[in-house]
Amino acid sequence: MISFAYNGAAFNGWQKQPNAVSIQEALEKSLSVLLKNPVALVGSGRTDTGVHAQQQYAHFEWPTPIADDLDFVAFKANRMLPPGIVVYRIFPIRSDVHARFTATSRKYEYRISRIKNPFRPSMVYPFSFPLDVLAMNQAAEYLLTYSDFQSFSLVNTQVKTFRCAITEARWEERGHELIFHVRADRFLRGMVRALVGTLMDVGRGRITVTDFEQIILAKDRKKAGRAVPPDGLFLVEVTYPAHAFDPPTDAIDL
Repeated sequence: MISFAYNGAAFNGWQKQPNAVSIQEALEKSLSVLLKNPVALVGSGRTDTGVHAQQQYAHFEWPTPIADDLDFVAFKANRMLPPGIVVYRIFPIRSDVHARFTATSRKYEYRISRIKNPFRPSMVYPFSFPLDVLAMNQAAEYLLTYSDFQSFSLVNTQVKTFRCAITEARWEERGHELIFHVRADRFLRGMVRALVGTLMDVGRGRITVTDFEQIILAKDRKKAGRAVPPDGLFLVEVTYPAHAFDPPTDAIDL
């Protein structure tokens, strides 16, 4: 298993694809060179173009125990990787542990800056208009009540179900930043950015808290608000059962 993080601004998302620079491809290339055999990574989930990850995991299968010191392999990988990717650890796991399917929850944060931030322009969404945070939190509570979030999914996506179990959904004011925290067992493509955009419509008074509930019930993407830019979106935590392994608390605090 690999524990790593990345600034997604310079990448076309996690997943490897033709004619595009991805996090998966960069990691696989460096590890394949270091381990002298092809490495195929399976991530805990996919992040889209421009989305960041403070804590991400991926596993790869290897037929025999790796003789090299894994900490040194991680060190050498960091020397090879572009500046926007860091490997925290490489460590062995049981054969029945899967980076994606064994994970029990993922947490995202979306970060809005109330002022122009010259130091992190690709890591926050600058938005200076007034927002009713109380109303946004009241609307966010409905996300804990329902489980079908088709209204916030990209259309024509190939999924068997639009059901997700959201266990945390709240807005936090922190200095000049406004942060949306959301945790669930799984997320649909484009879901968090559509949720944030629609909740911001509540905050701006364009729709009511009751309207937000009706959008959930409509199961129609056209009823929801626009998707906000990817810049402020972070995957901040992936949780696994205690029996799987002991996930290190090595995410960078941003």
